[in-house]
Amino acid sequence: MNQEFLLFLLTLCIFLLLGIVLYQQYAFRTGTQSSLGAIHRKLKEITDTDSEERILVFTENRELMELAAQINRLLDRDLKIKADFRRSQIASRKMLANISHDMKTPMTVILGYLEIMELKGQATEDMLQKVQQKAQDLLQLMEKFFTLAKIEAGDRNLELSSVNICELCRKSLLDYYEILTQAGFQVEISLPSKAVYVRAHGESLERILSNLISNVIRYGAQGNYLGLALWTDKGDVYVDVVDKGPGIPSAFQEHVFDRLFTMEASRSSQGSGLGLCIAKNLAQQMGGTITLSSTPHVKTAFTVKLKTGSPPLPERNL
Repeated sequence: MNQEFLLFLLTLCIFLLLGIVLYQQYAFRTGTQSSLGAIHRKLKEITDTDSEERILVFTENRELMELAAQINRLLDRDLKIKADFRRSQIASRKMLANISHDMKTPMTVILGYLEIMELKGQATEDMLQKVQQKAQDLLQLMEKFFTLAKIEAGDRNLELSSVNICELCRKSLLDYYEILTQAGFQVEISLPSKAVYVRAHGESLERILSNLISNVIRYGAQGNYLGLALWTDKGDVYVDVVDKGPGIPSAFQEHVFDRLFTMEASRSSQGSGLGLCIAKNLAQQMGGTITLSSTPHVKTAFTVKLKTGSPPLPERNL
């Protein structure tokens, strides 16, 4: 009798344990389905209303918690993409407005002089020179615009090689020698006595240096100073182009490399706003960077950083 009773108790315990297990499985499935349903409804609400809310799941199910975390990461990425797209739209509209403004000015001058020539029936040498100069300005602006468009679209691949950057720095300064002399600039140059090579595209690097030097002449003339220094550190080569002019206020320094960025307070004297953007893009395509530090009337420095290159192999005599 005792054995039958013990067997009965054992069987009852087994059934109770089985019932508990089945109930837990049912509760787990029901809870999981409920949580999945809540996630689905919240995700639909977020996407339908373009909300910036995130998925919150109150559960001990680690898989569901990880699922919610991954969904939130995707929502964060989606929000960033939308924000970047909106900024791009605003920048594009501003770009078109600025390009239209900058093209309109020389075109107005050209058409004005042509009208005067037509009325007078003749053209003076001064008029022809001014028309030619404005036409050149317009051509340069269009060339900068299309260069930037090609770079940003990835249609321009730069073939890198070892470039003697010391020689290129000297050449870039010589191109502006007369202008610097006539403007009374004090020029300080610090270049190593031995050749320094960088991994770069020669024409693009020359364009970067030319842009930075011309910026000093155009915007830093009040300081009457231009400094150019080349130095190396841990496999990188640096070129500083320095002036002591009005500089760039801290509020603008973060955006100075943005395409078509100009300081609105002096819009008419800030050029097209394309040069520094092109320079930055070219430096990045060569695996380098351009950075800015500026203390008005003390020191404004644009620093180009590039990877060290190997000297070219000597040619073999056949």
